[in-house]
Amino acid sequence: MTAYRLPHGGLVERATTLEFRFDGKRFKGHSGDTLASALLANDQLLLARSFKYHRPRGLVTAGPSEANALTTTGRGARTDANSRATVMELYAGLEARSQNRWPSLKHDVGALNNLLSPFLSAGFYYKTFMWPAAFWEKLYEPVIRRAAGLGRAVLERDPETYEKSWTHCDLLIVGSGPTGLSAALTAGRAGLRVVLAEQDFRMGGALLSESTAIGGASAAAFATASLAELATLPNVTLMPRTTVFGWYDDNVFGAVERVQKHVAEPLAKLPVERLWRIAAKRALLATGAEERPLVFGGNDRPGVMTAGAISTYANRFGVAAGKSVAVFTNGNAGYRTAVDLVRCGVGIAAIIDTRRDAPDVEGLKDVRIIRGAGIVDTAGGQRVNSLVFERSGYEEVIACDAIGMSGGSNPVIHLACQRGARPVWSAELDTFLAPDVGAGLSVAGAAAGRYTLSACLVDGAEKARAIAADLGFTAATFDVPSVGEEVDPSFTALWYVLGAKSKAFVDFQNDVHARDLGLALREGFGHIEHAKRYTTNGMATDQGKLSGVNAAGILAGMRGVSPAEVGITTFRPFYTPVSFGALAGTARDMHAAPKRVSPLHGWAERNGAVFVEAGLWYRSSWFPREGEKTWRQATDREVLNVRENVGLCDVSTLGKIEVFGTDAAEFLNRLYCNPILKLPVGKARYGLMLREDGIVYDDGTVSRFGENHFFVTTTTGLAVGVLSHMEYCAQVLWPELDVRFTSVTDQWAQMSIAGPKAREVMQVLVEDDISNAAFPYLSAGAVTLKGGLKARLFRISFSGELAYELAVPAGYGESVADAVMESGKAYGICAYGLEALNVLRLEKGYVTHAEFDGRVTPDDAGFGRMVSAQKPDFIGKRLSTRYGLTAADRMQMVGLKPVEKDEPIRAGAHLLREGAKPSTINDQGYVSSAGFSPTLGHDIALAFLKSGRERYGERIVVWDRLKNEETVAEVCDPVFVDPESTKLKV
Repeated sequence: MTAYRLPHGGLVERATTLEFRFDGKRFKGHSGDTLASALLANDQLLLARSFKYHRPRGLVTAGPSEANALTTTGRGARTDANSRATVMELYAGLEARSQNRWPSLKHDVGALNNLLSPFLSAGFYYKTFMWPAAFWEKLYEPVIRRAAGLGRAVLERDPETYEKSWTHCDLLIVGSGPTGLSAALTAGRAGLRVVLAEQDFRMGGALLSESTAIGGASAAAFATASLAELATLPNVTLMPRTTVFGWYDDNVFGAVERVQKHVAEPLAKLPVERLWRIAAKRALLATGAEERPLVFGGNDRPGVMTAGAISTYANRFGVAAGKSVAVFTNGNAGYRTAVDLVRCGVGIAAIIDTRRDAPDVEGLKDVRIIRGAGIVDTAGGQRVNSLVFERSGYEEVIACDAIGMSGGSNPVIHLACQRGARPVWSAELDTFLAPDVGAGLSVAGAAAGRYTLSACLVDGAEKARAIAADLGFTAATFDVPSVGEEVDPSFTALWYVLGAKSKAFVDFQNDVHARDLGLALREGFGHIEHAKRYTTNGMATDQGKLSGVNAAGILAGMRGVSPAEVGITTFRPFYTPVSFGALAGTARDMHAAPKRVSPLHGWAERNGAVFVEAGLWYRSSWFPREGEKTWRQATDREVLNVRENVGLCDVSTLGKIEVFGTDAAEFLNRLYCNPILKLPVGKARYGLMLREDGIVYDDGTVSRFGENHFFVTTTTGLAVGVLSHMEYCAQVLWPELDVRFTSVTDQWAQMSIAGPKAREVMQVLVEDDISNAAFPYLSAGAVTLKGGLKARLFRISFSGELAYELAVPAGYGESVADAVMESGKAYGICAYGLEALNVLRLEKGYVTHAEFDGRVTPDDAGFGRMVSAQKPDFIGKRLSTRYGLTAADRMQMVGLKPVEKDEPIRAGAHLLREGAKPSTINDQGYVSSAGFSPTLGHDIALAFLKSGRERYGERIVVWDRLKNEETVAEVCDPVFVDPESTKLKV
């Protein structure tokens, strides 16, 4: 026996003793305990320190809404922070540590904050840290960052494994209490595919804590018998230790299963957690109701908890919350706890009822009942030892070592409101209920405001019968068993006990008390969402499960309106915290993202490519040859070979989108800032796409294969983004247009054959006439390769040389690339990679997203003439004329070349006037791209310089703080090679 373990009762296995540690001290519990119940049994009531004031805190609940008892479990890489002791299954070897304290839980230096609480009221951080400004970086920010958070994450690699799974069902039932079990039995017997999910490690929900008999047996026995029958039904899946945390589109629910969170050494062959995506035709929310705390002076001391939690610890775990327990209630539910405690032999100090007309309850004849009173204060250090109540102006002190508070019921309706539906205030029940969210999700039992045990059993069965009928099944009538004497669940709402002599806390975790809400209202933050953020009420890990309704009621009382007008803060996934490991699943290390390889990947490997990760793609970066010791040597050779002979580069990773429809031309004309509408069939055009604010979004090419058929290319990095942008425009902006499009990025292998000898190489392979006269610059169309393979050919170039881009079906990519290399041997062909491609485009002054970085307008990049003034409208047209985007001193793209040819210019460096001191005031611009040009024999760069096009010939300092280098450079035209573009058109 431990200090507060009852001599009999409970559902724990008393024959199985488990040793565990808390803050380094050894304790013993039993199989079936939670960490919270085991600590309570050992008289370890102090479990945490509050966030702001570091006040001593103990248990408040016995379930997932716990705001105080957050611990760090495990060691080293297996450390988990902010684990709720109330739902953590006890196991041998469990190590837990308290949080947010130093040097120890009992003696916490941070408790000095409690003495400073008059200066730490709601919103103090908004006011205090504004002045003096110099203190922010030197003092305020370091202190705030050190104090922020509750537990601490570790930086070591998580050794555990996680996985994700899908399952499908006719009916998902969330919660395995009386409502969930009666629903599952009804639906399961009718033949529906049922998934019954329960967050607890033991299924049965509230039945495990219930003392009322069902069918002549205990409620726990009824749960055991029901679960045994469900386990025999092949169409029913029982999922304990599984929290349904979110409701998403198409009636898909997210759930996390704790597969091995209850063992000290997880098996390597099993995941620790499994993330489920459950696709359900229908879902039934049987999540029950939370007991509402009462807001009174000193309600946060260790030993003050909800009355229902005290019953749960006694009935389910065989643990007494104290030896002399006071019950503070505004309804009949508190009496049920008192009856449970009397039956267990626990002393009742008093029952304090706010109602003057509270009825007598059988079984409590020897218990003092004080009606029409309210607790105004409590006393005690690290455990409550007395309370002060007030009645009719008179105060009295009562000794006690625990207080059970019962303020009514809050239905757990979070899942039903996660997709935008707002909770509905029920004046009859004094609480928020779930709105009608359609047939996909139904709410039953206590979650729907039906609080009695018999009502839950009936409602669960009836809702399941209706769902079965809706899905075409016939369910037999559920034979509801007889239920013993039940307590009337009615209560009189009480939001705040007036006359509190000390802080009356609404949010225990964040130290928000009733006066904080009053301050928020006085300072203009009375809206429930504003009050939440101003006071931090309902933030952090519990997300207002205990405090949300009380906060709404208090604000309503202060404003003189109904809680219906105030509302409650928005419910969003996740219902309870979900680990990053569960969300990632197997997507970690090399599997963190899918590895995408080009259709020419094998060809590149055979030619000795060195690959680089470019987004999700593995792209060939350079192709070293024997004797070349550095990437620069290989890159320089490749660049010169393309300029002098011919080279082949894989460009398959460009985004490729087919666009069809009678309005396809009009659609693209509105999408791009330059004209597309009258692009001739068989021609390609460079396209520039703007955001709505006039900033460049992406660029690429638009080719017209037919009157209603276009082919669009995008940059590699924004292939997905551009497609999503097009879908938005077609569905939302211009739904009247007849246009359809699809991504074909993976369908085509595409290669660029560039260099003065490119035509000779291509003509060997292509049956069609591709002479300059027959296939001039910016031509595009279908061709036939020797042997009959149908392909597409584009006369476009990203190197400034005569070039063709050849697209063939992806499966033919490698063989066609081999054929191109074979036909090009006589012309000195070489493979070139991303590094050479970047140098070639730099020499030609072509841009990438290094230039289009989300701040650049078309005119900044020298493309101002491409923005068509004649077009009636296109995305970005209106806002592109704002003064800020047309100012004369905007940064404009220029070229840079070092005055001393052997000096480097590096990307990211800043530009300064000669003699100017580096500062934000003197900053003239920045280098967007830079590299060595083997064609010119020195570094070159593209940069953005204030009024840059007016400053050609000026000398500028390129300042690189990281490398501690300064280079004097000349501002020049950004086109370094072939400024007349004669090579492109021969």
